[in-house]
Amino acid sequence: MNFTIAIVGRPNVGKSTLFNRIVGERKAIVDDISGVTRDRHYGTSEWNGKTFNLIDTGGFVPNSEDVFEAAIRRQVQIAVEESSLVLFIVDVTTGVTVLDEEMAAVLRKSKREVLLVVNKVDNGKRKLDASEFYGLGFKEYYTISAMSGSETGDLMDAIASHIPNQDIEELEEEIPKLAIVGQPNVGKSSLLNALTNQERNIVTDIAGTTRDSIHTRYNLFNKDVLLIDTAGLRKKEKVKENLEFYSTIRAINAVDEADICIIMIDARAGIEAQDLSIFRMAEFKKKGIIIAVNKWDLVADKGSNTMKEYEEAIHHRIAPFTDVPIIFISAIEKQRILRVIEAALEVYELRKQKISTSKLNEFLEKIIEKYPPPATKGKNVKINYITQLPIVTPTFAFFTNFPKYIREPYRNYIENRMRETFNFKGVPLRFVFRDKN
Repeated sequence: MNFTIAIVGRPNVGKSTLFNRIVGERKAIVDDISGVTRDRHYGTSEWNGKTFNLIDTGGFVPNSEDVFEAAIRRQVQIAVEESSLVLFIVDVTTGVTVLDEEMAAVLRKSKREVLLVVNKVDNGKRKLDASEFYGLGFKEYYTISAMSGSETGDLMDAIASHIPNQDIEELEEEIPKLAIVGQPNVGKSSLLNALTNQERNIVTDIAGTTRDSIHTRYNLFNKDVLLIDTAGLRKKEKVKENLEFYSTIRAINAVDEADICIIMIDARAGIEAQDLSIFRMAEFKKKGIIIAVNKWDLVADKGSNTMKEYEEAIHHRIAPFTDVPIIFISAIEKQRILRVIEAALEVYELRKQKISTSKLNEFLEKIIEKYPPPATKGKNVKINYITQLPIVTPTFAFFTNFPKYIREPYRNYIENRMRETFNFKGVPLRFVFRDKN
């Protein structure tokens, strides 16, 4: 499900600090200099079982002649248009400013759901001062300190309450949706054209030719899928044009919409940091994944050893989730392109599979007998039962006496043994540990 949240506000109110706290990584540059966030930052987060995309925008300065501020203003407007929910950040230490009032007017016209967030509230007096922001015309506000994390939990609960339930749907039989994603100019449109024998997309050597996602029904060779070709996901520091920014939001949303992500990389460049970011985003969103290494015809030495070495290099970069199909193709020469669709459909079927509770508990008994959960803080940890939940993403619930003591190394052990026992190639798994009572 696509649910995108935009963080907006005037410069220097703490948008990037809040973004970093929600995403859990120090991705945005945080400084006291007004307008330091010149670019957009994107992240994905989860709260109370609800997953969402988060966009950190630059400071909104209406009617400015500064070229950066003008670009930020336009991109804030795009972010609001493309978002499902807006976090409007203001600063309690300055009170309501003219820029806050102008931003509020823009948001009221947008018809978007808005949560007003009063930042830098770290004592009782500032909490009282925050009531001034009622004058901006929003029905309620949330007081937080993004720097210390004070009361951000209440804000996250409010955010989660606006996100529709994402994990209660039963598996539905429908046409598989495959998103072709990757950096600009890796050959995504060429692959789509080769598969459909139609020049649906303009294919040039200019990076970023595809500005929007394009949906194409593919119904050939007994394969029936919906292909989603997306704009290239650029490295964030290079996203400067408004169209590129718009395209990146759409590409992220296309990943949300898809069942399977075909991540294309350029054989000549190898797997780069941005390819890895795209891979991790698809993995976090629990999408089926295959990797298509395009332009293999341009690699000088294409012997079996080279292909094997190439796979090993990719596995090293994407570890620990290495159980992913890797296909070497040439979209221009139409080499092995049908295999991409076949592999994607195989992953699609594996993603839908249901394993009986009896088989799961037989599996659990064997792996615990071989390596039981380690004791933690003097407590003997026991896992009593496992079952698969009836939701789209393969999710397994483990019932144990101490859920919080199941550490990541043991989770990895369970996942590795599960992948050895059951076929989940290309499918990210989700584990939930619950109190047995």
